[in-house]
Amino acid sequence: MTNKKQSILDSALYLFAYKGYNGVSTNTIAKHAGVSEGLIFKHFKDKKGLLNQTLTQWKLDFNQILEDIGNIESPKIRIQRIMELPFSIPEIQFPYWQLVYALKWQNLDLMHNHATSMKIILIEALQALRYPDTNTEAELILSYFDGFISSAVLKKDSSLSKNLLKALQKKYIQ
Repeated sequence: MTNKKQSILDSALYLFAYKGYNGVSTNTIAKHAGVSEGLIFKHFKDKKGLLNQTLTQWKLDFNQILEDIGNIESPKIRIQRIMELPFSIPEIQFPYWQLVYALKWQNLDLMHNHATSMKIILIEALQALRYPDTNTEAELILSYFDGFISSAVLKKDSSLSKNLLKALQKKYIQ
C-alpha cells in the first residue's frame, strides 16, 4: 500500500470516528490527508468504498476474536470472554470502535452480523449452563456489551470498567 493511500485511510478513520460518516466529505478527507480528492476516488471509488476499506482490518480482527471465543469448550469461559472483550480493546483501536458505534446510531450498523454471532455463542453457552430464558439473557449481556464499549472506549475510566466487569461476571460466571 502506498503512503498516500495509507494517509487517506488514516485520515478517513480519524474524521469518520470523530465527526461521523455523514459529517465528513471526501474533500475534507483529502485535505486532511494532504492529497487530491480525485486520488480518493481512484483508490476507493466513492466514500462508501473508503469506509469499507477503512474497516476491513477491524472486521477481520473481530471475526477472528469471535471465532476464537466460539471454539472455547467451556460455556462459562465463552461468556466470560465476551464480557471481557470491551475492556481488552487496545487504545489504538478505539477510533475503529468509535466509528462502528457511531455508524450503528446512523443506521449503518456494521455490528449487526457480529452481534448476531455473539448472540449465538452466548445462547449456546447459556443453554449449556441451563439458563431458562437464554434469548433474553443473551440480549442482556449484549446490552451490557454495548454500554461497556462506551465506558471503555469513550470514558477510559479503568476503575469503573473493572467494577462493571466484576459485577457482570458475578451474575453469570461465578
